[in-house]
Parts: sequence; C-alpha cells; structure tokens
Amino acid sequence: METKLAIFKGKKIRRILYNDEWWFSIVDICGVLTESLDAGAYWRKLKQRLKAEGSEVVTNCHGLKLVAADGKKRQTDCADTEGIFRIIQSIPSPKAEPFKRWLAKVGYEWVQEIEDPELATKRTKALYRAKGYSEAWIEKRMRGIAVRAELTDEWKSRGIKEQPEYAILTTETSKAAFGLTPAEYRELKGLKRENLRDHMTDLELIFSMLGEAATTEIARKQDAQGFPENRTAARKGGRIAGDAREKLEIETDDTVVSSENYLTEPEARKRLKGNK
Repeated sequence: METKLAIFKGKKIRRILYNDEWWFSIVDICGVLTESLDAGAYWRKLKQRLKAEGSEVVTNCHGLKLVAADGKKRQTDCADTEGIFRIIQSIPSPKAEPFKRWLAKVGYEWVQEIEDPELATKRTKALYRAKGYSEAWIEKRMRGIAVRAELTDEWKSRGIKEQPEYAILTTETSKAAFGLTPAEYRELKGLKRENLRDHMTDLELIFSMLGEAATTEIARKQDAQGFPENRTAARKGGRIAGDAREKLEIETDDTVVSSENYLTEPEARKRLKGNK
C-alpha cells in the first residue's frame, strides 16, 4: 500500500492508499483541528461518544499501518474522505470549513492522477523543488521511485505479501548493498518519520537503484516464486550493488554511505557548497 504525507497549513497528515482510495489518519486530523496536546486521547474520547450515539462512523474506520513518530509502522485508525467529513462534523473547530475544502481538493487531485498519471509525477517534482532539491537530484529520485515500483510489482506477481514481507526483502537488499538495514540507516542520518531516500546523496540513490533493479532482474531470470526464493534474490541483487559500492570506495578512498541529511539545509544548497 502506498503511503504519503499530506500537508494542511503546515501540519502533516498521514494517509495511505487503500482499496484505491486515500484513507487519512484520524488522530492527525484531530490534532490539526483541535491543536490538542494529546490528539490520541482526544480521538479515543470522541470515538467513545460516537459509539454511544450509535454513529456508523467508527464502524467504518479501519486500522491501517502508518509510520509513527519512532519510524516504525503501527496500526492507526483511518477513515476515507466520506468518513473524515462525518468526523469533522463532530469536532468544534474554526478550521473545519477550510479543512473540508482542503480535503475535497486532495480527493479531486487523486481522481485527476488516476486519469492522467503524469500529473502525479509533475506534482511530486514540484514538491521536491519547493523543498530545495536540485534538478539533478530530483531526476535520480524520480527514477528511483520508478525502479522501486517495478520491483514491488514484481514481488506482488511472485506471491509476496505486502506487509511484512516487502519490509523484510527491502531490509535484505539494503543490508547487502550498504551494510545497513533501513532502520540503522535512518538512525545514522538522524531521521525519525522522514523518508530515508529523501535524505540520500546522489551516490546513495544510484546504488539503491542498482540493488533494486538487480533484484528485479534476478527474480525474473530465475523465476523466483514465494518468499524464500525472493529473499535469496533480494540478497543477491543487493550484493551486486554492495560489490560495486565497495569498488568505488577503494578507488576514491571515500565512503558512499553518509550521515548527511537535508533536515536543516536543502540539498541544492549543500550541492553548491560541495562544488566550490
């Protein structure tokens, strides 16, 4: 399942693609509308009240796995656009009306992207530009997204269950390519909820792509079926990237794996400094 962060007036709202619809974190929305110090407690009380009133809103909520503050995926109460509209009606907030307009816009943009997938690519590129990434980095990141999508499609066709098997296979590829699991990599870069690849350097992105592209090719050529065979393919694909990385590090006397991140300084600015 695809997950993304949506932004409302500078506040992050987690969402996930489920049954071809966006489902939003109810706790995040409660936090945005109420500015409560404990949005989770607010939602628990509101859920109890809605249940007592016999509302169907709670029944239609689903517990879906979203990335939590500690970087781990945890079961989170989510609702689709219709459900969120009904929940908003139960929250007294001056932000309710602008939030409804924002929510309608997000839903409309998703419909547009289904009809014209190129729009999603354009919006993603525009978002990265707004965050201060260079065109060179953006092109590599977009290519990496496409390589990753091709790999997950391949896994799906070969009998791999999305969670937790995707995560395990990704860990195998990363460990073989960089000597680090994604969790260890995030810790090295000082990341919490942020996307690891959004804080990779050019070379880190390139070797990530190589590992995943090699894994896809090996799975196809060897007709890997099921989890054990694809786990072997993931290790082999990652090792191809790992071997190439190690050879480059010997030639350049420098490491590819970096603690660098773009939390406080944009990538484009750091690139300019590095070129001086």
